[in-house]
Amino acid sequence: MVDLNKLLFDKTKFSLMAGPCSIESEEHFQKTATYVKEAGAQILRGGIYKLRTSKDSFQGLGLEAYELANKVRKNMDMPFVTEITDPRQTSALAEVTDIFQVGSRNMYNYDLLKELSLGDKPVLLKRGFSATVDEWVKAAEYVEANGTAKALLCERGIRSFDNTTRNVLDLASVAYLKQHTHYPVIVDPSHATGRRDLIIPMSLAAVAAGADGLIVETHPTPENAMSDGFQSLNPEEFRELTEKLKGILKLFNRELF
Repeated sequence: MVDLNKLLFDKTKFSLMAGPCSIESEEHFQKTATYVKEAGAQILRGGIYKLRTSKDSFQGLGLEAYELANKVRKNMDMPFVTEITDPRQTSALAEVTDIFQVGSRNMYNYDLLKELSLGDKPVLLKRGFSATVDEWVKAAEYVEANGTAKALLCERGIRSFDNTTRNVLDLASVAYLKQHTHYPVIVDPSHATGRRDLIIPMSLAAVAAGADGLIVETHPTPENAMSDGFQSLNPEEFRELTEKLKGILKLFNRELF
């Protein structure tokens, strides 16, 4: 398995986290993990729990996904990142995940942030969709309060009056954070745009803005995905993304680990 600390916190490296919005089955997750690793992703993502706007939407497999996620993670020898939605999940999820993700809705969940600060796993902290940069940074300070857990900031788009895209990707905040804070900054072009056709161009723009990595949704057949298929790259598109990333990263003296 890659040296996670070096990958996430070495400024010459660029991290690529990829996988499905939700883990749907072992076969589905294994298939996705295989092609994302072959294409160049170093970290596997996949939702075990999903916080959804509608109670009727797929909420994730939950406990059922723990064993299969860990099996695929070990098979592929890849670090795994997944969202934690409740402090009570911490000890169980810590057995199967290498990076905790705190979603946009939970950026203000200070009890959760305090709980994660007691551990030693990196925490990918997504920006609240209505949060200021200052509020976001202060939330990260909760994560690092005990000196053991390290925070990574994830720009995933902010809410706007415009409905052309799902959210508005705030690349100015990426450049600002790189100049004024010590935190690595990861960009989520999938949630920021909500459009498969914009993921690649906005990923390249994120590199130019100074991002330290990307977290991208991909699915073997997005049209059949149980969640977020409209913002998930298919395997061919994902390979196109990684090839273009390799090219632009050279201009900034960075590389996929």
